[in-house]
Amino acid sequence: MIDLRSDTLTLPTEEMRKVIADAIVGDDCYGEDGSVVELEEYCKQLFCVEDALFVPTGTMANQLAIKSQVTEVVTYVS
Repeated sequence: MIDLRSDTLTLPTEEMRKVIADAIVGDDCYGEDGSVVELEEYCKQLFCVEDALFVPTGTMANQLAIKSQVTEVVTYVS
């Protein structure tokens, strides 16, 4: 059985540790993280869309989806 509850329940293999240690990293906010840029480019082509954005959590993705589709209404109670 595969336990998908959390990545904290499993330990990375030596191969995974090597890939992590050898990864080229950069600041994603400035488009300097090559793996994120590559993932966004791949998704852009896969879904035939103008652009793609990586976000690190499902909650963040859900918030972006909601905010892109709903007009925020501000109500003042006096």
